[in-house]
Amino acid sequence: MTSALETVQREFFAEGVYLNTASLGLPPRRVLDAVTGALEDWRTGRSSPPQFDADIAESRALFAGLVGVAADDVAIGSQVSAFVGLVAANLSDGSEVIVAQGEFTSVVFPFLAQAPRGVTVREVPLESIADAITERTALVAVSAAQSADGRVADLDAIRARAAQAEARVLVDLTQSAGWLPVDASLFDYTVCGGYKWLLAPRGTAFFTATAEAADELLPHAANWYAGAEPWNSIYGGPLRLAPTIRRFDLSPAWHSWVGQAPALRLLTEVGVETLHRHDVDLANRFRSAVGLAPSDSAIVSTAVTADAASTLQAAGIAAAMRAGRLRLSFHVNNTEEDADRAAEALRGVIVG
Repeated sequence: MTSALETVQREFFAEGVYLNTASLGLPPRRVLDAVTGALEDWRTGRSSPPQFDADIAESRALFAGLVGVAADDVAIGSQVSAFVGLVAANLSDGSEVIVAQGEFTSVVFPFLAQAPRGVTVREVPLESIADAITERTALVAVSAAQSADGRVADLDAIRARAAQAEARVLVDLTQSAGWLPVDASLFDYTVCGGYKWLLAPRGTAFFTATAEAADELLPHAANWYAGAEPWNSIYGGPLRLAPTIRRFDLSPAWHSWVGQAPALRLLTEVGVETLHRHDVDLANRFRSAVGLAPSDSAIVSTAVTADAASTLQAAGIAAAMRAGRLRLSFHVNNTEEDADRAAEALRGVIVG
């Protein structure tokens, strides 16, 4: 019997071996078909802005199911940094924020920008975050999986220590949602970009918050789409925002959401537990073949020789260099053959 994973893998058509999901997700056929159809409707004048609401609503609900929250606990936008900036702008003057050393800057810069208000950012090693939290700490901001090298944060330890210190926790799921099981309801805030592991066109992002944490946020970017009835919120006062976390919605990049809905449908059909096992198993298959230690991440980071770029090109392998190291990422589109071909091609340029 063909599994759901095997069925959806037929929708991917990469030339060569695509191991660069951590930079840009590979679109399945259903995403391309949906976006192409929407662009044709736009070209021929058949598009109407309200028609995109259905794709946004479906994406909101599917993402909620993927990360274990209710749809009413999910806000949508186009960039992670906008939601991190919302949290940063609501910090009290003089607050301390802890981030991981080498964290992706969209999780760091919004807090550094608050320096004129006395907000301080303390960068500590990822493995030491929980121990670094003190009574002075107002917020911990960390990616569940690090962008540069795929290391997975000990979120349970961070959450437990933050609770003791009465600090908030913001988790960036951009490099993890879609392959790493995460319960977003356990954290004060989560943010996630959709164009990597969620396989959407660039221009979708999600934000979740607990009711208590959300109530502390002033909606600095209040706009028509955050209205209780968006299409009746496009002119004049008074302020009439949605009573749910939708009050933090940002005006959507419409055609990106046309692609996000079917992409999330595909991931949901396979299931996050299956995706986690598949992605990590492939990454470890590659690691074993080239002499690297096993890991709990779908992202492989390794030092390579100077000729690695030419080797990748000659072998038809799409990957990335991050923080001076080769980064490979394994996802739903990949197979054991991909892992084996990559190992055979790269074995000679990997230096550990």
